[in-house]
Amino acid sequence: MLVFLFRRIAAGAVLVVVVATATFLMLSLTGTDVARNILGETATRDAVTAKSQELGLDQPLAERYWHWVQHAVQGDLGTSWFTGDSVNQSLTDTLPVTLSVVLAGLLIAAVLSVLLGTAAALRGGWVDRLVQIGAVLGTAVPSFLIALVLAVTLAVRLGWLPATGYVAMDVSGIDWLRSITLPAVSLAVGATAATAMQVRGALVDVLRADFVRTLRSRGLNTRSVVFRHALRNAAPPALTVLALQFIGLIGGAVVVEKVFGLPGIGTLANSAAVRGDAPVLLGTVVVTVVIVVAVNLLLDIAYGWLNPKVRVS
Repeated sequence: MLVFLFRRIAAGAVLVVVVATATFLMLSLTGTDVARNILGETATRDAVTAKSQELGLDQPLAERYWHWVQHAVQGDLGTSWFTGDSVNQSLTDTLPVTLSVVLAGLLIAAVLSVLLGTAAALRGGWVDRLVQIGAVLGTAVPSFLIALVLAVTLAVRLGWLPATGYVAMDVSGIDWLRSITLPAVSLAVGATAATAMQVRGALVDVLRADFVRTLRSRGLNTRSVVFRHALRNAAPPALTVLALQFIGLIGGAVVVEKVFGLPGIGTLANSAAVRGDAPVLLGTVVVTVVIVVAVNLLLDIAYGWLNPKVRVS
C-alpha cells in the first residue's frame, strides 16, 4: 500500500511541476506591458523601465522562472504586482470561500446521485425514465443560468436566502450555511446529473453479475444485496466521475462566485487575469492543481480500499 501511495504522490508532484511551468511560460508570452498597465498611460518611459526592473521583468525568462521556483518550494508564491499583497495571504483569504461552496456542492451531488441512481436502477419504469430526463436537463443547463434563476427566485423574490455575500463559518455557522447554499446547489445540479447516470449504469451491471444471483439464491434480501455488496462494487466508476466533477466544480465556481458576489479564488483569479497579475494567477493555478492532486490521491486510496486489485496493478 505504501508503494501504491508513493507512486501516486510522485505522479501528482510531476503534474504540479508541469502545470506550473506551462502556466509560467504562457503568462510570460502574452506580450503585455505590465509596468505600463500598473503606472498608467501617462507614465514616462523612464518610469516604466524602472518599474520593469523593479519587478524583474528585464531578466531572462529562465532566471525569472528559477527565482519563482526557489521561493515557491519554500512556500512563498510571491506578491501581487498591482496591490503588493502577499499571494499566500490572498489565497488564504479566498480559498475557504471556494472550498466551502465546492465541497458543499460535491456533498450534495454525491448524496443525491447515489439516491437517484439507485432508485433508477432498482425501480426501473417511470422512475428510471424520470431520472434519465432530469439527468439530461441537468447536464444541458449551464451552472451560471441555474445560479441566476435561483438568485432571482429564492433570494430576490422570496427572500429565503441571501442573494450575495459570504459569511465566514467562525462568525456564524447558520449564516455561513445560508450564504453558500444557493451557490452550492447551482454547482451540484450538473454534477448530480452526470454522477447519477454513472451510478445507475454501474449498479444495473453489477445487479446482473453472477455473484449477485448467488447471494439472492442464498436468501439475502434485496436491501442487503444492494447496500452491502452491489453498491460497493458499483462505486469505483461513480467515484471516477465524482472526482472529475470536482475539477469541473472548481472551474464552475469562477462564474458562480461572480453571480453571488463571493470573494473566492475564482473572483481572485478573474481579477488577476483582467489586470495581467501573473504572480496571483500563477499562485492560483498551482494551489488549484495541488487541491486536484490531493482529491485524486484520496480517490486512489478509496479505490485501493474498495478493490485490492488496484493496489496490485
